[in-house]
Amino acid sequence: MITKTAWGRLTRGVAVVGVATALAGGLSGCIVKSGRPEQSRAIGPAVPCPVAPDPSVTGTVRIGWQQIPDGDVIVKDAGLLETCLPNAKLVWSQFTSGGDVIQAFGANSLDIGLLGSAPAAKALSAPLNIDMKIVWIQDLIGPAESLVARDPSIKTVADLKGKKIGVPFASTSHYSLLTALDKAGIGGDADVINLTPDAIRGAWVGGQIDAAYIWQPTLGQLLSSGAHVLTDSSQVAAEGSPTYDLEGARSDFVKNNPKFLRIWTAAQDWAVKLLTTDPHEASVRIAGQLGVPVAQIEQQIKGYRYFDAATQAEPDHLGGQLGADLRNTAQFLLQQGQVNGVGSPQTYASAVYADAAKEVGK
Repeated sequence: MITKTAWGRLTRGVAVVGVATALAGGLSGCIVKSGRPEQSRAIGPAVPCPVAPDPSVTGTVRIGWQQIPDGDVIVKDAGLLETCLPNAKLVWSQFTSGGDVIQAFGANSLDIGLLGSAPAAKALSAPLNIDMKIVWIQDLIGPAESLVARDPSIKTVADLKGKKIGVPFASTSHYSLLTALDKAGIGGDADVINLTPDAIRGAWVGGQIDAAYIWQPTLGQLLSSGAHVLTDSSQVAAEGSPTYDLEGARSDFVKNNPKFLRIWTAAQDWAVKLLTTDPHEASVRIAGQLGVPVAQIEQQIKGYRYFDAATQAEPDHLGGQLGADLRNTAQFLLQQGQVNGVGSPQTYASAVYADAAKEVGK
């Protein structure tokens, strides 16, 4: 059982309230009001399903997305799941962090959703031990998440000793920040403050923090106000601590819905290929959903690496290495007192679901 105290260590207090409603059809789960529930809001041009549509998939799927330039947002904009699954009801809910997604999984109020590798590793470790699977790598995070400082005299990470740093706890940025501080030898000598992206903007304007480790679009807003970069997640990854945006799903949902996951993966594969072959069109779709200029999205996507299904199925990714990366992340979190224990290598390897990527990537 997950205790209230354990949840508090993971999340930032965003309530996710479940309203159980019985469903007929082939998909397990219930309709839940979490985050900001909405329909697909497909506002871009429709596209044909990249595989044969599957009308046998019925019921409701609850999808958690975030304002990150990834395949989720493109699929949402194209209404692709609605086209490929004509008899299913897709309910999209916006979340602000992976910690909130994990809370929703634990509350059985979400089926599939975006979260970072750090909250995923934390969720799979004690005391939470969430029964979930990782079904897709949305991206490998690079300069899109960076540590920025206000004062020009702060030139290195080590210069943050005794300074106040804002970061969303239980996020990939939090993990990367702790790693960077540890490598700079000031792991216990900086005042790390738990702030949401919106709160980071407010604290920055109010002069209440000296630095922040954060992602777009907040990162761009801080940089435009005079912040400068000390390090970023590509540099942290090069030093042996990569971070990812991942798609997670409850284990029971994965077990009961392989047809949905095959179609969902084919849709994500289409989106990744659009990102890599026509980044302008991909940026137009993302910008339409997020309400920001296309040029801003075109710059943001340069801060991530995206992988198609065939690549994801390889040993370096869902095919094997991701499980090891998650366990390495958990081991670091244990050193930082962020988890109570680290499971066996098999615990993390078995939490990676590669079947759909292997099938689609053939």
